Amino acid sequence: ILTDRVNPMKRHIPNIITLSRIPMAVALPFVQSSSAVFWALYLLCGLSDVLDGAVARSMGTVSRLGEKLDTIADIIFVAVWIVLFIPTVNVGNWLWIWTGVIALIKVVNVISGLAMKKGFVAKHTPANKATGILLFILPMVILWEVIKVPYIVLVCLLATFAAIQEGHLTRTESSSTHRS
Repeated sequence: ILTDRVNPMKRHIPNIITLSRIPMAVALPFVQSSSAVFWALYLLCGLSDVLDGAVARSMGTVSRLGEKLDTIADIIFVAVWIVLFIPTVNVGNWLWIWTGVIALIKVVNVISGLAMKKGFVAKHTPANKATGILLFILPMVILWEVIKVPYIVLVCLLATFAAIQEGHLTRTESSSTHRS
């Protein structure tokens, strides 16, 4: 976790990168979806998600606060993403239902973490990270009709697995080994 030898100003760089994702994500619905500005903001959101953790690890400034901020920024970005892109996919109500089930599992995980671990618990598992990558790529994939539905099903399956795994880890890991 946070090292004592890091310059106090440099210690905040990863969190600034993370926090930059929030206003960029919130701005997306107010920008024309096919514009260069929209895609620049979208790509910068993705880049910030990749860079924040890498910068924190390389600088030795990984912290619980940074992990929490990353989770909050991810939640905001995904919520905006869902509002913007799911209505454009036109594959049926099953996608809304499946997305709702995944969201419900995530809410139960948060409640479990609060009840069992007495705090906010977010698991940055490989399955969660892979889901994030596949979600990020999805707007570009949905342009290809032939692979749209199979790709969406793959994303939903992985997201469901990641949510269930996160809940399992939240409920079974001891308090001393959980990361929030």
